[in-house]
Amino acid sequence: MTVVVHHNPDCGTSRNVLAMIEASGETPIVIDYLEVGWTRPQLLALFAAADLTPRKALRTTRSPADELGLLDPSVSDETILAAMLEHPILVNRPIVCSTKGVRLCRPSETVLDLLDTLPPGPMTKEDGTTLIDKEGNRVA
Repeated sequence: MTVVVHHNPDCGTSRNVLAMIEASGETPIVIDYLEVGWTRPQLLALFAAADLTPRKALRTTRSPADELGLLDPSVSDETILAAMLEHPILVNRPIVCSTKGVRLCRPSETVLDLLDTLPPGPMTKEDGTTLIDKEGNRVA
């Protein structure tokens, strides 16, 4: 299986997702979207596959969304998309693509639905929350 993760190394959720993918035995393709940016077709394809709109994918905290006036409900998806292309940090992350689908993996355990094999347990998030117990079972 090929797994692609649009990753922000400064984000705990993104780091948790990457760790789960790697622990499952996958060697993902990691795209540092803050470094490489986005293209319009790429974002539109990701959003369509993940059943997202630009507004649903907008990162509203620790981003310039408020300063750019993007939080107002009257702002169009087209305006949000244009801002995302100019300011890649506006796209919420991580977005993961696998043969099982495309998802915005927030919370991080969402990625487990996209993997063929669960990581061996026990596995916890950076905040100490248990995701997989010592017997290898997913914890809800």
